[in-house]
Amino acid sequence: MHHANHFYGHAHVLARYCGLGDGHPPRINGYIQHGWNIGDGLAPGHPYAEFTPSLLWSEQTRRRAWSVGRRNVVTIGAPFAYLLDLRADDPPEPQRQGTIWYPFHGWEGQHVKGDHKELIARIRAAEPGPVTVCLYWHEYGMRRVRRLYENAGFRVICHGYRGHWWKDTDPLFLDKQLTELRRHARVASNRLTSAIFYGIAAGCEPAVYGDPMILADEDPTFGGTARIRRQWPELHGEQVDLATAVEIARAELGTDHRCTPAELRELLGWANLQEDDVDD
Repeated sequence: MHHANHFYGHAHVLARYCGLGDGHPPRINGYIQHGWNIGDGLAPGHPYAEFTPSLLWSEQTRRRAWSVGRRNVVTIGAPFAYLLDLRADDPPEPQRQGTIWYPFHGWEGQHVKGDHKELIARIRAAEPGPVTVCLYWHEYGMRRVRRLYENAGFRVICHGYRGHWWKDTDPLFLDKQLTELRRHARVASNRLTSAIFYGIAAGCEPAVYGDPMILADEDPTFGGTARIRRQWPELHGEQVDLATAVEIARAELGTDHRCTPAELRELLGWANLQEDDVDD
């Protein structure tokens, strides 16, 4: 299995949806898009075997992949969309409160440069209720950055470790994220990212504002931040039209392209597996 299929517990969520239990997910026959992006769904720099199926979130991404020469691409919807189906019967939160805010983040290979103090001031000015700041594991591990948000009076959390090279993946990453999103009335970030679309799908009012910050050696191939702001202006600002946001999120997450468990098992190469065949 390509190691990125494990990121954020994606493979684990899909295995649960397919009725294969909570154990170690079987090998997936293909590469699952692991985050929202404006390219062909594949992460730049990751090793990739030619002709391997690309299992993408949305029809828009599939068309972009086709336009740059990718073949054997299939739209299946985002793993988060399957998690929403798995947890459709969760009891509702008594009352949603405040905002969960996701500062743009770096990772092992790229660091983010930006003024966190300026961002904190913008958040304080824009958000009327209590604020939870969710730092990516990379920044959460930086005591200086974490303390800035804690000292600002925000509740500071982390959903867990994404995983890398099949190690230390938190299989409940997305579950933790969904639980937190459902506790909040708003979801916000300084860039349009997966978390914003997840929040919209989970019932939050979205906002994208503030300094988008700079990612070291950011790949400009597909147009970067400037293109995102041009193509999705409706999702930028401190206040966003919710009905429009819901429609866009549904398309970007490929919610209407979710497969049945039987269809998904066939696409992932799991057609003949039963729960007893999956390792704990």
